[in-house]
Amino acid sequence: MDTLDLARWQFAITTVYHFFFVPVTISLVAITAGLQTAWYRTGKEKYLRLTKFYGKLFLINIAMGVVTGLVQEFQFGMNWSDYSRFVGDVFGAPLALEGLLAFFLESTFIGLWMFGWDRLPKLVHLGCIWMVVLGTQLSAYFILAANSWMQNPVGFRVNPERGRAELTDLWAVLTNKVVLVTYPHTIFAAFMVGGAFVAGVALWHLIRRPDTDRAVFRSALKIGASVVLVASVGVAISGDLQGKVMTEVQPMKMAAAEALYETEKPASFSAFTIGTLDGSKEIFSIKVPYLLSFLATGHFDGEVKGINSLQDAYEQLYGPGSYKPNIPLTYWTFRLMIGVGMASAAVALWLLWTTRRGRAPARWLIWLAAPLPLLPLLANTFGWIFTETGRQPWLVFGLLPTASGVSPGTTSGEVITSLVGFTALYGVLAVVETKLLLRTIRAGLAGTDAPPPDTEPEPDKPLSFAY
Repeated sequence: MDTLDLARWQFAITTVYHFFFVPVTISLVAITAGLQTAWYRTGKEKYLRLTKFYGKLFLINIAMGVVTGLVQEFQFGMNWSDYSRFVGDVFGAPLALEGLLAFFLESTFIGLWMFGWDRLPKLVHLGCIWMVVLGTQLSAYFILAANSWMQNPVGFRVNPERGRAELTDLWAVLTNKVVLVTYPHTIFAAFMVGGAFVAGVALWHLIRRPDTDRAVFRSALKIGASVVLVASVGVAISGDLQGKVMTEVQPMKMAAAEALYETEKPASFSAFTIGTLDGSKEIFSIKVPYLLSFLATGHFDGEVKGINSLQDAYEQLYGPGSYKPNIPLTYWTFRLMIGVGMASAAVALWLLWTTRRGRAPARWLIWLAAPLPLLPLLANTFGWIFTETGRQPWLVFGLLPTASGVSPGTTSGEVITSLVGFTALYGVLAVVETKLLLRTIRAGLAGTDAPPPDTEPEPDKPLSFAY
């Protein structure tokens, strides 16, 4: 592989690895804040114990997420310097807001929440975790605004003398029609991961340790599974809106998602297709009539442009070359995203049904404890792979081809060295992360030495990490 392919592989590996932690962080901190709010309002000890238990798991996860996110950003200078030079004035604005505002908010109030259990008044301490929630939401929005600009560039002009894009309207970037649908879709998908994580851990304890904190973990199972179901509805609604915006700004991506080579009106959605290895010919397909037209246009008889007609139009607009993404990859990741996500919701619904009215979960359900959080996590991953590979061959759609963004002075040997090094390091970190999480999960719920609701903290008591 040449330098471009290696650089793309490295960015893909580091990005996918980093995103394993992102949805857990976004959702688990909000669920933890909800549990602490329940404790504050009701005074029930079970909510406090769940807050500290899942809060510790959140802290382990966010530590890994921060480290891997920093490495991901370093690659803009390592392997993609031409991209950074071209988009830096625009792309840097939302990233700067993320770092200076959102990340600062998160890091500050995480510290206050961690060490302030016995030092801060209960309401102030509760406010700290909600400020962390706000910080994670702002962080997600700013990063998605930057990514959405790559999908649908707005609020800029190209300076022909400098050969780079320059920001003209930050508000247009922050209110890009793509980010307005991508943000809720991503957040709902993240809550499917967090809810499944909470439910999966609770299910493991209910089966392996049925006599230990049974009532507490039953509540956690119901909360987690309910979050998954509510979030799955949000994912479906926001995903429908996102598909229509995607068709408007990137019609080739929608055509590639269906492997639709010829324009159709109305267009069918293929639930399953067997085709040639290059994706250029259909051999067998199971189709749902009219569904693709509705997903793309909102009308059951809407026209959906095919790959061939879009290729001809792009050649006239941008010049000779192939403007087709990897068709088999986009086709299957789109379906895996939907299918695995639906499976997650189905498992959550089934768990609620089988444990209704105080029923104990069957022992064989232990095999669902680990796959349950992995299903929505995989759906998230497939969704991002589809989003990014479906935009190819563009880094910034219609402006900067991927081949033009790689660092000109970087050699294949340098990329291979860093690729192998990062992959090996990430493998070690994955083992460490998994062991920390499993050790904490196995330890179960700790007791609580929280002060009574009306007790004031001692003014000279030192800060302590209350876990």
